[in-house]
Amino acid sequence: MTDDAPVTDEVDTRQLDELLDDIYHGQERISQANIYRRAVAAELPPALLARIAALPQGEYAADEVADLLGGSSG
Repeated sequence: MTDDAPVTDEVDTRQLDELLDDIYHGQERISQANIYRRAVAAELPPALLARIAALPQGEYAADEVADLLGGSSG
């Protein structure tokens, strides 16, 4: 086994962080459905879309959704 290509389940969350920064600009709470719609429109990777789709319905503050999705609250 070589160390050339480590296999991880980690997802690059930079796109997620950028999306959250954008959609939470001037907003305190946003619904899961709206976050998902915006993520699809932004063409986030399937792994991130799956994380967002798995969130329970409801509204989330930026730090809450970042914690749940594995991003940063910027």
